[in-house]
Parts: sequence; structure tokens; C-alpha cells
Amino acid sequence: MSNPSLLILPGDGIGQEVMAEVRRVIDWFGAKRDIHFDVSEDLVGGAAYDKHGTPLHDDTMAKAQEVDAVLLGAVGGPAYDDLDFSVKPERGLLRLRKEMDLFANLRPAQCFDALADFSSLKKELVAGLDIMIVRELTSGVYFGEPRGIHMEDNMRVGINTQRYTEAEIERGARAAFDMAMKRSKKLCSMEKANVMESGILWRDVVTEVHADYPEVELSHMYADNGAMQLVRAPKQFDVIYTDNLFGDILSDCAAMLTGSLGMLPSASLGAPMANGRPKAMYEPVHGSAPDITGQGKANPIACILSFAMALRYSFDQGDEAARIEAAIEKVLADGVRTGDLLGDEDTVGVSTSGMTDAILAALDASL
Repeated sequence: MSNPSLLILPGDGIGQEVMAEVRRVIDWFGAKRDIHFDVSEDLVGGAAYDKHGTPLHDDTMAKAQEVDAVLLGAVGGPAYDDLDFSVKPERGLLRLRKEMDLFANLRPAQCFDALADFSSLKKELVAGLDIMIVRELTSGVYFGEPRGIHMEDNMRVGINTQRYTEAEIERGARAAFDMAMKRSKKLCSMEKANVMESGILWRDVVTEVHADYPEVELSHMYADNGAMQLVRAPKQFDVIYTDNLFGDILSDCAAMLTGSLGMLPSASLGAPMANGRPKAMYEPVHGSAPDITGQGKANPIACILSFAMALRYSFDQGDEAARIEAAIEKVLADGVRTGDLLGDEDTVGVSTSGMTDAILAALDASL
């Protein structure tokens, strides 16, 4: 049988640095666990624009449709701020999500014990935190039509349309309920049914889907209250299902509860392909961080954890994903830190590659 295929798109800024560290982890699994991948690499974002004049070349899009999973680093940077909106680096990322139909975005917010003091909240509120946010990713206000800026009564008017079909809400809901069934069988759906018709439909459809998952405890919450509750008592939640716009905001809010964006991975999943694997793209939550690019300061953990999510959700290697997570937990418990995680005299500052060295050593020790 052929090896599963991975397309790596490092992107811009520290995306290229952290993805180089992921390649080292992939190589470790080939050498030490006999788990091999056919890896190819291409351009996205500003790097693609510099070469092709577009943030995602059609050939790269075609490759993404063919592989078993895509690993993406980060896109964007100040050099591209003045580009036309249609060719900004972020448009390459949005095209991947849309054309691969990656409708379910999984955003875990897990607080490692060793980092509980790094949260902006009190330690007792976040220690042991383990939330999964399922964000609908391919519809809603980011994609709805009509959209744009036009003149009306001698004045510029900006328009974005919040639009959801019943089917779009339902398929994301099923992904969220499936996730809840694998965890604590508890799901909170968040919308704004008090002021938005799309929120009314959202609540209705999620309630209807719940009939197929009677073991799951379902609750509904307005998204603004959800944001407040995330910073008041985050451990009341397990799986949260929400729309594209609210999911963007709420998942970043949940991310900061853990102490550092440099720690958080994500998965974007679509419908199963012919081989049974879902269309999938994995990426760290953090951006391209141009202020530290090329300085060896980037934290590679989020990108390495994104590969762990690929092992779990695309390649049925949950035990190996857990091996990576345990190795990272050990390294952090031993006080090894990149600059974003330095806190006291008991921690040791390391470079981007130094953090990966420590993780690989912990993986070796796990054998």
C-alpha cells in the first residue's frame, strides 16, 4: 500500500520556521515508528503572491484536493498590507477552506498544567481546561452574498451578508455532536437567536439534529453570553458549536485562556473522500508573527500539535497523537520554554529548533 500523502504549505513569516520543525517530527515517526508519509511542499499566501501574483496558484489548489491532508503554517505580513483585497495572502487560505469544503473547524483550547500560570485568568479557573470549539467554516458572513463596498446616497456603504442554509448548519452540527460523543457527551450551541433570523434557524436545526444524539446533553447560549462565560467559568464547557463569525471570535478568546497562541493547533475537516479519510487541513492558530521572523524565537508547539491532530483525525493514529501530546507535556513540565513562555527562574529559554530537540528527546524516551 502507498503511504498517506501530505501537502505542506509553510506560507509566510514564522510559518516557514515552525513547519521545518514539523518536518523533523514527521521524519522521527518514519525512522522510529515506521509511520511514513509521502510529503510534498508548495507555496501559499504572500510567498505564492511573490512568485505567481496570486496567493494560491491553481496547481497548488489541485494538489490540495488530491492529498490525504494539508499542513499549513501561516500567511500574511506587512509587506502585503497594500495589496488589493482580492490578492491578499489571507485569500489563499480562504480559497483552500472554501474549495476543499472544509466546513468543520476544530479548535481545541487545552491548558497544559505547566502553563496554567500563563493564563490571564486565575490558575484555578484554567488548570485542566480542555474545550473543543467546532466552528462552521465555509458559510456565514465571511462568504455570504451580496457583499462589498458601494456608493449609496453619496456615501460609501459596506455590506456583508450573514447567510446559512439548513444543510450547512446540519452538517456542522453532526460533526459537533460526533465530537461530543467521543468526549463527555456535552454540547453547547452558541448563536444570536434573540436578534438574528440566522440564529433562529441555527437553534432550530441544532435542536432537530439532537434527536439523533439523545445521549448528548445539549444546551443553547447566546454568543455574547458565551464570550462572558468563557472568561468567567470556562470549564463549564466541553464542546461548543457555533457559526463562522462567532467561532472566529470565541475560539480566539478561548485560546488566550491557555496562556499562549503559540500552543494551539486546529483542524479543518470536510466530507469523506473515496478512501474514507476526510478532506482535511491542519494549521496552528497563531499568525505569521513578522516581528520575530527569522530570529529562532517562534514556538513550534502549535504546529507540531497540528500534525498530532492530523494523526488523530486523518490517519487513525490516535495513540501516536497522544504520544506527541505527552512528550510536549513532559518538556513543559521540565521547564523548557521558548521566549513566549518564559516566566520564572525555573524555566530554560530555548530556540525554535531547541524546543523541537527537547520534544524529540521526549519522544525517544517514550519508546
